[in-house]
Amino acid sequence: MTEAIVRLTDVVKNYRKGRERVEVLHELSLEIERGEFCALMGPSGSGKTTLLNLIGGLDQPTSGSVEVNGQQIDRLGSRALARWRAGHVGFIFQFYNLMPMLNAQRNVELPLLLKKMSGKERHERARTALEIVGLADRARHLPRELSGGQEQRVAIARAIVSDPDVLLADEPTGDLDRATAEEILDLLNTLNERHGKTILMVTHDPAAAERAGRRVQLDKGRLLETA
Repeated sequence: MTEAIVRLTDVVKNYRKGRERVEVLHELSLEIERGEFCALMGPSGSGKTTLLNLIGGLDQPTSGSVEVNGQQIDRLGSRALARWRAGHVGFIFQFYNLMPMLNAQRNVELPLLLKKMSGKERHERARTALEIVGLADRARHLPRELSGGQEQRVAIARAIVSDPDVLLADEPTGDLDRATAEEILDLLNTLNERHGKTILMVTHDPAAAERAGRRVQLDKGRLLETA
């Protein structure tokens, strides 16, 4: 029996804009199975990034529940949520958010600073993550010495170094040319198929979405269809 690793139930998310209440997500329910590669599509303003942030514990729903790997994260306080994020979710962004003064190795090690482990163990785990993304030979290079595709690979290594339950990718190929984007999508497919990572990827790119095993469409905060 397939297990749902992400389960959202009747999720509503509202924001205040002056005196106006803006409802971004409307009683949305969604399940993502363990080991699934799911693409989340929809026009700008449809609620894709909001949904990603709720699953990653970066935001809280107004109502409804968000459960990831058996943990109902909408019930956690801010400190407990920060600890949970450090061990269970890896984030990949369109803009790589690497520290410019740190080399690739040190950038990948950053999430491990929140964990109780020796410097040697951090180094070894970061080295393994760089090997998985094919950049072991660039470990001592600064971000400015890397191409855009290599920077995104470092960012992916940083996302997987804690062995998270779920990878959340927000337009991971949006700043890349087509050839480099295909390389990054190949890597995401490898992480999904060979390493069993559950991936939820926000994208505007139909070609990128086709690489996922399932596509979910959002429009104005409502789930329209899955494929």
